[in-house]
Amino acid sequence: MEPDSNGQPPGKATDSESASGSSSSLAGRILGAGTGGARKMVGATGIDQAMETAIEEAIVRAVESEAVENSITRIINGPLIENAVRDAMKSEAVEQSLMEIADSELIDRLWARILDSNETQRLIERIAEAPEVRAAIASQGLGLVDDLGRGIARVTRALDFGLERLARKILFRRKRDVPTDRVGVATRMLALALDAVIVNVVMITSTAVLGLIASVVGVDLGNLSGAAYAVGGVAWLGLGSLYLLVFWALSGQTPGMRFLDIRIEHEGKRAIGPKRAFRRLVGFWLAALPLCLGFLGVLTRLDRRGFHDRLGRTQVFYINPAGPNQPHLEAVIEPGMDFVDDLMADQPPIPAGKPVDSP
Repeated sequence: MEPDSNGQPPGKATDSESASGSSSSLAGRILGAGTGGARKMVGATGIDQAMETAIEEAIVRAVESEAVENSITRIINGPLIENAVRDAMKSEAVEQSLMEIADSELIDRLWARILDSNETQRLIERIAEAPEVRAAIASQGLGLVDDLGRGIARVTRALDFGLERLARKILFRRKRDVPTDRVGVATRMLALALDAVIVNVVMITSTAVLGLIASVVGVDLGNLSGAAYAVGGVAWLGLGSLYLLVFWALSGQTPGMRFLDIRIEHEGKRAIGPKRAFRRLVGFWLAALPLCLGFLGVLTRLDRRGFHDRLGRTQVFYINPAGPNQPHLEAVIEPGMDFVDDLMADQPPIPAGKPVDSP
């Protein structure tokens, strides 16, 4: 072997290098032994666990502090999150993902499962049976009926004045020069016809029920005598009289009168009471007996009162159902084409006892 530059054979370290390496190894062993001893001492005394607990407590206090809460609140209420969500919603990738989800069969199956569930059926039943829904449907139906009644009342009121003018001309009486808000003959006749339809429906229904009962019992109604038909006629008159008496006494309106927006009053009172209603009913049948001649006063008198009105001391008025407390319509000599506007306008109540000229 050739000697190196220091004159030493290769593979042999000099004395200084050997001394240096020996000193480095000794220092490392001493340092390692000290670190291991320190770890053993820390573990034995529990200092490491105490430090971990202290650090954990410090982190928890920091998170639960008011400053951190205020910071999170400011971030949530600030524009940062809102802008991030807005930007994400404007992203084509997000839009494409939402469209794919909406078009997927998963959504169709989910909707089908929801609609077929018992909970959905119960919800639909509860909505259909809700009083608010029924009230809304009923109000819509009543609104259509009221609109139809106002349209028909426009025609009948014009007929009231037209027939009155014709009758007064035939009887050589002067033309009306005093305005009136009392109901004429055409409107009254139509209201009475509507009430007669209601009574007939009740009678027919009752007769059908009696016929069904008789067929079950075994009674043949085809061999009824004239007396039985007479009893049926009396029953019809009795039912019609009871119908008029009850509605006149309680509200001053039968359903037919309510449909055409007219009302019976006595000295401004809408419910005329059973005693006065009975007197008016007696006068009604007495007026009908002599070929309905007792009703001519409705057509010929300026106050439009028939025999039954005078006997019961009542008047029949056009009313505005849309106004507060349903006041009388404005008294006119002849209605114009703005009758619907008159119905819907809020007119002040007109005293029922206003003097009206009569021939």
